[in-house]
Amino acid sequence: MDHKKKIVEISGVNKVYGENHVVKNLTLDVCEGEFLTLLGSSGCGKTTTLRMIAGFEEPTSGTICVEGENIDNKEPFERDVNTVFQSYALFPHMNIYDNIAYGLKMKKVPKAQISRRVPEMLDLVQMGGFEKRFPSQLSGGQKQRVAIARALINRPKVLLLDEPLGALDLKLRKQMQIELKRLQRKLNITFIYVTHDQEEALTMSDRIAVMHDGVLEQVGLPREIYDAPATKFVATFIGETNLFEGYVEREDAGLLTIVTENGRIPAKGKGFKKNDIVAVSVRPEKMKYSSEKMTGFEVPAQVKEHIFVGAVEKTIATLPNGNEIKLERLTGDIEVLGDVVYPYWNLDDARLLKSPSDTVVKAIDSGETLENVQPAAV
Repeated sequence: MDHKKKIVEISGVNKVYGENHVVKNLTLDVCEGEFLTLLGSSGCGKTTTLRMIAGFEEPTSGTICVEGENIDNKEPFERDVNTVFQSYALFPHMNIYDNIAYGLKMKKVPKAQISRRVPEMLDLVQMGGFEKRFPSQLSGGQKQRVAIARALINRPKVLLLDEPLGALDLKLRKQMQIELKRLQRKLNITFIYVTHDQEEALTMSDRIAVMHDGVLEQVGLPREIYDAPATKFVATFIGETNLFEGYVEREDAGLLTIVTENGRIPAKGKGFKKNDIVAVSVRPEKMKYSSEKMTGFEVPAQVKEHIFVGAVEKTIATLPNGNEIKLERLTGDIEVLGDVVYPYWNLDDARLLKSPSDTVVKAIDSGETLENVQPAAV
């Protein structure tokens, strides 16, 4: 996105409520015409970040600029951004036409222009012919379209969307995801979208910014976030993954041997050294299995169950320490429950991550779970 114009620049922003540090030193650029999603679980700071851009909250420190202009001291109505909320926030006593026209009337736009732009916007969100209805006469999906039309008619530089599809049922939500992305591309307006739904983020976004506990963990293209997670949290939060945690026993030109609670595994990675505490992340679809040990892969697993989900069969297997791993295959080669197999994978398909927790290493060293795993003699 570097070649595009930066339209929103968040620099070193912190937000503190009392002793609660909600957003921690956040720096993030959003480019013109980009669909960027702030993704994270509840309480991670994503909605607070959105509210600071909108002007409903003030940063404790740091700056927020839109088109190069510092907007920290501007009131919400003075900023060239509009917000769409999950609750729709439509005026119940106004018909759909007046709801959409409200922002233009407040700006004293001529009536002739309003009467031209409102039908155009209704057609854009596929709500033509609904002008005289009231919000109480609309479905949830229709209300959401009206809320989006009301926000877009002001032609904001940036549209902020705070979990706008959260109140819709699954089928309608998936339909609206596609419609929203189509609308964004057509209008080329910058969208900053907040959600906790990983699939929604992967489906709609040009880039995803993953937040956890107030910290921006990773920013990247959806495929980058999925295939190359930067942290253990990102690996586990985006989609499903299998984590093998342990420490580096030896390192030789980027090829490492990792001691885990269940046995040794190989890994690739630069910037790691002996005794580093690490986690190896492997997606279920990248996992393979063999009835015999593969070179470097010592971890056994017992097949627990198969789950048929159409074209894919999921196999759940249990490791010696009781943890479960998941494998996905187009066809299931293992038929007998209780079989002992040895999971393995292409080293390029795994992601080696630094892990801040030494709990697993203490378990390894205690020998409580797997007594035969000991650090190699130096």
